[in-house]
Amino acid sequence: MEKFVRLSGKACPLPRPNLNTDQILPARYLKWPRAKGLGAVLFQDLRFDAAGSERTDFPLNFPIWRDAKILVAGRNFGGGSSREAAVYAILDHGLRCVIAPSFGDIFAQNAVKNGLLSAVVSEHDAVELAAAVAADPYPDVTVDLEQQTIFSGNRSYSFSIDPASRNQLLNGWDDVDLTESYSAQISIYRATDRLRRPWATAAKP
Repeated sequence: MEKFVRLSGKACPLPRPNLNTDQILPARYLKWPRAKGLGAVLFQDLRFDAAGSERTDFPLNFPIWRDAKILVAGRNFGGGSSREAAVYAILDHGLRCVIAPSFGDIFAQNAVKNGLLSAVVSEHDAVELAAAVAADPYPDVTVDLEQQTIFSGNRSYSFSIDPASRNQLLNGWDDVDLTESYSAQISIYRATDRLRRPWATAAKP
């Protein structure tokens, strides 16, 4: 998994509250293999009308934000079902960070396992940042995970993240890598346990 330390890029404002995983990736695309390109159908029913034409008022369809790396969202982003493919669609579209006042718990867990940063800011800061990038979308926004700070022009915003998730992202670790990072402690425990409970260790043939 790619490390996430510091990211600079265009930030797209999408300050709608309660965007759920079915809106992020509609259920009819769950049969698609990831290799088919789930990013193409991210927010499909919000980005396109019934005829398949782009909605001109949807921010990710604006030329300046087509290649955005950061999404500034509303509260409770990613609530609803537990579909991990919603995270795949966001990443495959090119986004590496979502900034919001709150996230669905399972979505946030799926995000860190795949290298997507879910940065929690206050409601006030989310509204202010979304308004700032909407008013002047050309300067890049920088998200620094080590400092847990977002920089936009002359403004800066602190964000929170679970310490374990922060550690995984900074190191580019999935859950297996995280377990392996404790290999020395595990070896010490196993050696100590064999001395303490020799009867619990299978004898070698």
